[in-house]
Amino acid sequence: MTSRRPFRATSIVIATMLAVGALAGCGPTDPTPTPTPTGFASEAEAFAAAEATYRAYVDALNQVDLSDPSTFEEVYRWTTGDANAEARESFSQMHADGWMVAGQTGYDSLRLVGFASTPIRVEVCLDVTDVDVLDEGGQSVVPSTRLDRQAVSVDLTHADTATGLAISASNAIESELCD
Repeated sequence: MTSRRPFRATSIVIATMLAVGALAGCGPTDPTPTPTPTGFASEAEAFAAAEATYRAYVDALNQVDLSDPSTFEEVYRWTTGDANAEARESFSQMHADGWMVAGQTGYDSLRLVGFASTPIRVEVCLDVTDVDVLDEGGQSVVPSTRLDRQAVSVDLTHADTATGLAISASNAIESELCD
């Protein structure tokens, strides 16, 4: 489940950019924006790439079948560094333990909190309401204290992906984002 808020924000930014672009032809030419160290010329551009990357990562997560390690590869493509190492270790262990994932992961909001330097950072309200992880006997291994909606800080770095970014770290945070 993706948020309507990020899509609306993106639509508003695009509409604003089109309006400004139309007016730009009526006056002096503005200098070309200087890309930040992240390679993005604007906050809107960084947000769009970060949101597309996180969406692709969640889509890949939702395709994982713990009984089939070949389904892990798409998640690995959207991760790098520590995030990739942690995903490989977790999936390998869950596969070895014979676990199964039921349900779909989603997110209902994503906000850019840093884009002028590497890594790009977003905060996400991850929604795991419908997700359960079952052991070989069909019993849930999810702690009863797990929150259905969890605020997460996600770092993204340059990578050879369709969006130019990959997730390098993801950590639970305290935030009003999921309230």
